[in-house]
Amino acid sequence: MIYLETERLILRSWQTADQAPLARLNADPEVMRYFPSPLSREESDALMNRAMAKQEADGVCFAPIEEKLTGKFLGFVGLSRPKYNKPLPFDPCIEIGWRLDRSAWGKGYASEAAQAWLQYGFDVLDLEEIVSFTTVTNQPSRRVMERIGMVHNPADDFLHPALEEGHPLEAHVLYRLKRSTWRDTSVR
Repeated sequence: MIYLETERLILRSWQTADQAPLARLNADPEVMRYFPSPLSREESDALMNRAMAKQEADGVCFAPIEEKLTGKFLGFVGLSRPKYNKPLPFDPCIEIGWRLDRSAWGKGYASEAAQAWLQYGFDVLDLEEIVSFTTVTNQPSRRVMERIGMVHNPADDFLHPALEEGHPLEAHVLYRLKRSTWRDTSVR
């Protein structure tokens, strides 16, 4: 069971009760604007089932975050080993990613939870590097990546293999963070 805690958040394993709030999150067109489309309830449930299977198989996955004070489901943040039908140009890797409810935007929750996951990835899992990627136009996520110390090199940019050629979201940026850099710059 994943259980990390920050000043304001609890990062935990998936529970059956997360299905409905996750479905609302994944159905929100504004939350999903940097993804090919919002998800149906069935697609959202399948996403949660895949996350739970990844947790079992890999030991990590994108996992729910909740507000410590209220217990409110805010979305998910975590580490994951990406799996697509075609490999990413930088495979194998562990990525850090997030998707938060609009009510949680602008409060620093993504960065706070991501910092806890970075510490877990580098100190507990002993990872050498953690990556993050998103479509070029996703400035909010790119700002989180920069805020948590990740570095973008335009030479690493790529076309996402899961999107069809010419798709408006196909062009992606890659951010990286080495353990040595994180240790030198992290405020813990």
